Amino acid sequence: MRALNIASTGMLAQQTNVEVISNNIANMNTTAYTRRRPEFVDLLYQNLRRVGATSSDIGTIVPTGIQLGLGVKTTSVYRITEQGSLNNTNNTLDLAIQGKGYFKIQLPSGEFAYTRDGSFQLSDQGKIVTADGYPVQPGITIDNNSVGITVNSSGQVLEKLDGSVTPSNKGQLSITIFPNEAGLEALGNNMFMETPASGKAADSTPGSAGYGTVLQGFLETSNVNVVSEITNLISAQRAYEMNSKVIQASDEMLNTVNQMK
Repeated sequence: MRALNIASTGMLAQQTNVEVISNNIANMNTTAYTRRRPEFVDLLYQNLRRVGATSSDIGTIVPTGIQLGLGVKTTSVYRITEQGSLNNTNNTLDLAIQGKGYFKIQLPSGEFAYTRDGSFQLSDQGKIVTADGYPVQPGITIDNNSVGITVNSSGQVLEKLDGSVTPSNKGQLSITIFPNEAGLEALGNNMFMETPASGKAADSTPGSAGYGTVLQGFLETSNVNVVSEITNLISAQRAYEMNSKVIQASDEMLNTVNQMK
């Protein structure tokens, strides 16, 4: 009986759906987290009577035919890369990107990762780093006797020294964009890696055409809508239950056949 296998694929699909929703809800307070959405497609069809086939010697054509579907499968989990809200932290090294773009981070392996989580800090050597101590590119170092740091919208890092009136420019932060942001590979820790699907990374100055700007003292919040996620969770739960009912009904039908004498 095909219904058993079809319903089982539906249960597996809804299980994946619930897992994606639960991950969105779990990360509702994660800085710059982008919510995910599962995409489903129907499986192959069995043609019991092919549409368009000739049905007689005089050339009459079957108008609809008989095609029986074999269920559903998950084809992708898509990232919704819309801008999250900006939360004012008043912390000097908290940076948010307004618009498109990612901060570029150098990993211990020498490879580069990308993030929108701008909760940066200073290392023991005065370098601007992530919470894990990975340097933010292009590797800007702040002097020990600095009394103030300003990061303007174009990413210039300005340092004010004690006794000095004019701040000095310590470097220029760059941000990176990709042709297909959804194609980035998530590494965890709010970081992503370039892949063939994302396209080549393109670095430029914040505020350039197609690039976002930097806002100091703010952090981007998650773009998860809790009400929407709870609604989706209830819908996925009901769909899972309905597929389980199909399996129960199919089992009862088979049991009826087995008891026939």
